[in-house]
Amino acid sequence: MLIGDVARRSGVSTRMLRHYDALGLVRPTGRTVGGYREYSAEDVRRIFHVESLRSLGLSLKQIGRALEDPALTPSALVGELIRQTEERLAREQELLERLRAIDASAPTDWQTVLRIAEHMRELHSASAAQRQQAVLARPEDVPVPAELLAEAVLTESDPHVAGALRWALARSGGDGVPTLRGGMHAEDADVRRRAVLALAEMPEAPGAAAVLEDALGDPDTTVRGHAALALGRRGVAAAVPALVGMVVEGSHDVEAAEVLGTLSLDSGCTDRITAALADELAAPTADSATRIRLAQALVELAGTTAQEVLRRLAHDDDGAVALVASALAGVLTDRALAEDADEHPPCPSP
Repeated sequence: MLIGDVARRSGVSTRMLRHYDALGLVRPTGRTVGGYREYSAEDVRRIFHVESLRSLGLSLKQIGRALEDPALTPSALVGELIRQTEERLAREQELLERLRAIDASAPTDWQTVLRIAEHMRELHSASAAQRQQAVLARPEDVPVPAELLAEAVLTESDPHVAGALRWALARSGGDGVPTLRGGMHAEDADVRRRAVLALAEMPEAPGAAAVLEDALGDPDTTVRGHAALALGRRGVAAAVPALVGMVVEGSHDVEAAEVLGTLSLDSGCTDRITAALADELAAPTADSATRIRLAQALVELAGTTAQEVLRRLAHDDDGAVALVASALAGVLTDRALAEDADEHPPCPSP
């Protein structure tokens, strides 16, 4: 079968068939008297093999190895192909995100596009110092899309650069919330931690509070903690269980207790918080250190109920807990006396 016939039947151009011949991939078995290439049925089958492997994304060099090297297993080659494809897709996805970020900024001229592209390049620098400089020293006339900052936040591991990015993102408005919301669904807990930290610094942004409330159910304790602290400071009562859990676990327990104290200023939350702490105090699994932390959290609460719990706890069977509770109950008594004196000052002497 001559080259023209093979091209028509296989769909491979005569130019590509000659290229295959030059590379040694598919060499025609014979030649006609006139010197034209003549392909056998086996040659045609090999052409289809080559085309099938090309459809999987293999290079011609890889195809040559696959067809000639008996030691090269299909699994090894396919595994390498998967790795290369994943890397290519990651590069394409990064490019797509950059293009979307530029499009979101609604550039009106090519100079703006070039400035944003340059800023993107700096944010992806291998140098942490350069990435931080790109955030902090950005000229005011160079708009940086919030989506771009949010994406950088999710991938930034350097704490100083991450702090600068969160600062810039908080100043940019709420447009980065959708990107951070996506980060909250990442399998990598580090990505979710970065997302919740950024959201905690922009709780007033539209949609941020809802994402933070969803984060209260996150399996990672750090994510839950950051969300609870941010929501509690905004007066969201849904954060109470997570904040109490932080006191029990000893994770940022001082901050959690302070936020619980702020929430207890709302009369609707006071009894709920006190009851939650009292329940944990009575839990059979609570050790001495845990119960002392819970007692210390009670001091932060408004109202008299916490004082009553501490007075009872002052007679606890655990001597260390009883001693701490007794001292804390005294603090609350002194505080109450001082507040009463402020409200009812003595009459001046005549």
